[in-house]
Amino acid sequence: MKLFKYIIVFLIINFGALAIGSWLMDNGPQSHWYINLNKAPWTPPGWVFGAAWTTIMVCFSIYMAYLYKLLGTPKVLLLFSLQFVLNVIWNYIFFNLHLVGLGLGVILALTFLVALFLVSFRKKMKVKSALILPYLIWLCIATSLNAYILFYN
Repeated sequence: MKLFKYIIVFLIINFGALAIGSWLMDNGPQSHWYINLNKAPWTPPGWVFGAAWTTIMVCFSIYMAYLYKLLGTPKVLLLFSLQFVLNVIWNYIFFNLHLVGLGLGVILALTFLVALFLVSFRKKMKVKSALILPYLIWLCIATSLNAYILFYN
């Protein structure tokens, strides 16, 4: 029962991060600035982002619930908090401030941090480590999209 409570808490926090990030981007994907950028040919249609982030946050919430139940250390909470902040601020930096280079730095840091979760806790998490893979894969794609925009605009 404790695991279920942790899953619920992490779902609320992670979907809260998506909501805050969405609010901070202030309709950025439909803005004149974004629409007129040269975007990567592999940029997915808009609906894919919602589906991807929903899947990612469900998997990541389950991953975090297991990890927190297993370890519950300040290090886990610190890494999670840092991930939260980087995930949320990227939207504001990229879509509102149009600081594409800084956005690339933030998303690279976030990608590194999620990879750190995978590498640092894989022995303890075993097969449950697969739950963080959608997040890491999506961040690699998102990083490439951000980099393309930086280099071709």
